[in-house]
Amino acid sequence: MLPRPYRLPLTAILLSAALSACSSTKEDAYVERPADQLMSEADAAMREESYKKAAKLYDEVERQHPYADAASKAQLLAAYAQYQDLKYDDAILALDRFIQLHPGSPDVDYAYYMRALCYYEQITDVRRDQRMTRRALDALQEVVRRFPDSKYARDAKLKIDLTNDHLAGKEMEVGRFYLRQHQYTAAINRFRAVVENYQTTSHVPEALHRLVECYLALGVTDEAKAAAAVLGHNFPGSEWYTDSYALLVDANLRPERNEKSWLNRAWNSLF
Repeated sequence: MLPRPYRLPLTAILLSAALSACSSTKEDAYVERPADQLMSEADAAMREESYKKAAKLYDEVERQHPYADAASKAQLLAAYAQYQDLKYDDAILALDRFIQLHPGSPDVDYAYYMRALCYYEQITDVRRDQRMTRRALDALQEVVRRFPDSKYARDAKLKIDLTNDHLAGKEMEVGRFYLRQHQYTAAINRFRAVVENYQTTSHVPEALHRLVECYLALGVTDEAKAAAAVLGHNFPGSEWYTDSYALLVDANLRPERNEKSWLNRAWNSLF
């Protein structure tokens, strides 16, 4: 009589099947392919705006062919795909790695520029914390400092101006809050910071006018007249100067003449 076949318990069969499937999946996951084939597929994914897929394929180029000519290019393109996919943190990590590994690359200026863009596009409105804005400013300034003749430097300079305007706007927003709360000294510190640190921004005329308001509220008339004089000399047609002039007249104060020597003293008295 033949022995009855041995039968595995059902759970053992299922476990064996699962392990076999996992083994098969892992083996299928890694398929070595030529670098140019991977690059071609990644480029196609980019054209289709399948950025996540493209980033993975570019990463595969470097993983499978780390010493190929295409490897460093794939690194940059993977970062660009992550940037397009709004995965800014991943893109920044990839760009930092590229910069560290290839400091002498002819494309390193592009890497620095892309890194700055990743910070720049995360800038929030002036009512929120501005740490990302400051990181963007630092990164943009680094592009200009390291690569002043690069084709990316001009755009970086434009974005620096916009970033400074944003930071000045934050100072103004906080200053206005203190002014509404009648915390004049705190407000003055904010408005002075705008005039002193962000002189090329669009917020300077209002900042000078707000200084006039604050100084008048504190009864510090000399400083109020000094702020109004600087405002009138630099922005004579501004609505903010019109308002400051009216405030001085209402307070029975004579606006000072815009003589250069007096203006210099006025500026020095403000700071």
